[in-house]
Amino acid sequence: MTMPLDLPLEYQYRAADPKAGVPWLLVLMHGVGSNDDDLFGLAPYVPPQFHVLSLRAPYAIGPDSYAWFQFGVKPDGERIIDTAQELASRKLVAQSVRAAAEQLGVPAARVVVGGFSQGGIMALTILLTQPSLLHAVLVMHSRTLPEALTDAVSGEALLGKQAWVSHGLQDNVIPLASAHATRDLLATLPVALTYREFPGAHEIRPAELQGAMAWLGSLA
Repeated sequence: MTMPLDLPLEYQYRAADPKAGVPWLLVLMHGVGSNDDDLFGLAPYVPPQFHVLSLRAPYAIGPDSYAWFQFGVKPDGERIIDTAQELASRKLVAQSVRAAAEQLGVPAARVVVGGFSQGGIMALTILLTQPSLLHAVLVMHSRTLPEALTDAVSGEALLGKQAWVSHGLQDNVIPLASAHATRDLLATLPVALTYREFPGAHEIRPAELQGAMAWLGSLA
């Protein structure tokens, strides 16, 4: 379904069911090399009280293939990123979340920002740097971006926020250790964290999707 939301990023949208109660907003972001079609495919599984907004990253890296920022991996495994692209994407995501919430009449207390892989990185970064925009994050197969931690707000600003973080035990793209690092970081903050690990690689399998959607429904 399309709707003339005025956003700085391309998107796909599914409206909340007006019969399902007070509406919430779920904003989703895809991983590197994908597009807004990807996580929009989850919309049928999202609780009906949620508006679903799937954003397209701004940097084209191939046909129907986009990224929030480009990156490289050093021989020792260290990841390096295009910091200018990440910062620009972060601003566009924040603008999109704020504008969508305003135009749909959804307060920040009923906004969830989520993503897979690099999209999850963006969601975590928004939580840590601009928590006033949202209530919770839903992060799958992702990692915390060290470059963004210098912009992180004080812990007090995160009081009452919630987070779902899940990862594949055999993830061969982003190591499980990255999820452990995110878990350990959030454990030091006043964030209500639900952390889960599932069999599988860099993919969303049915059990993980079911768990994530149940958690999402528990917020509303």
